[in-house]
Amino acid sequence: MLLKGSCHCQSVTFSVKSHHPYPFNRCYCSICRKTAGGGGYAINLSGESKSLNVKGDEHISVYRAVIDGVQSTGERHFCKHCASALWVYDPEWPELVHPFASAIDTELPSPPWRTHMMLGSRAPWVEVNAQGKDKCFEVYPDESLAEWHQRLGLER
Repeated sequence: MLLKGSCHCQSVTFSVKSHHPYPFNRCYCSICRKTAGGGGYAINLSGESKSLNVKGDEHISVYRAVIDGVQSTGERHFCKHCASALWVYDPEWPELVHPFASAIDTELPSPPWRTHMMLGSRAPWVEVNAQGKDKCFEVYPDESLAEWHQRLGLER
């Protein structure tokens, strides 16, 4: 599935091919929450980094979080004008890019259930709205974005 996205001010637009477009994985970690999670969490999708096509590169800044005193290799791309979170790229997994669902303009499929991860670092004011078959994890889930899509037969 081709995902098209943009920042709020339209200085940056992008597209990326994704086999895993269901926005099911809510991350409550402090980095996601503070850089992209207005509701207390952020949702990342998965895409093929080699397919990422960006217009407006000159309007992008990158943030690398410090985790336990060490700068992360993960690069959080955002618009330097409107501060919209766009995607995360980590050179440790060069084949992947993780666009934020909030930056995607393409209509996304609705997931049959959700995963709530990194609950151990959620803000006290954030209510976790887990329902039905939703799974909750204090840290990382027991399966990747790709494994979740494969298990449910939802790859595109």
